[in-house]
Amino acid sequence: MMEIIFATSNANKLREVRSLLPDDIMVLSLKEINFKDEIEETKSTIEGNSLLKAKTIFDIYKKPVLAEDTGLEVFALNGEPGVRTARYSGDGANAEKNMNLLLKNLKDESDRSAQFKTVATFISANGGIHTFEGIIRGVITSDKMGEGGFGYDPIFKPAGFSKVFADMADQQKNIISHRGIAITKFIRFLKEEMTEG
Repeated sequence: MMEIIFATSNANKLREVRSLLPDDIMVLSLKEINFKDEIEETKSTIEGNSLLKAKTIFDIYKKPVLAEDTGLEVFALNGEPGVRTARYSGDGANAEKNMNLLLKNLKDESDRSAQFKTVATFISANGGIHTFEGIIRGVITSDKMGEGGFGYDPIFKPAGFSKVFADMADQQKNIISHRGIAITKFIRFLKEEMTEG
């Protein structure tokens, strides 16, 4: 059984990643290793914040760490909210406020194309750093739809699908999503490493 610390306190992300990883990998959240500090996301890129989170935890625990950072990039808004996706509406930001602000900012835009981008960073036991990127394109809808998902899922409709993420079953979303793509690349890498090792 391989143990990996997943550098997140987000229960939704933890559930998503656990559902994707094979049973012989035990994923420990920050809560489960009793890490209570907030890791300040101070970098100006998604890649930078992903690495920052992984390094912060690895430097303390010296165990394999997986971290990820995700951004929603809306082309008509010059890539916003991007690196500020979770904090888009400022102090006291939450999913509802973030979505409302984004819909307001897109009110007069005909181009509603966007993409979700996840960068996952894995630091292995020997300190080797590996990154995995997942991107899914789609559009921002004009209204919120669906009951499931989290974050911007009620207003993001992936290309080639008639439903927003919030209307999809977890299993379907996890396979096609940005995070799903990045984590699938990570799993492929781990299997190759184990085979070689």
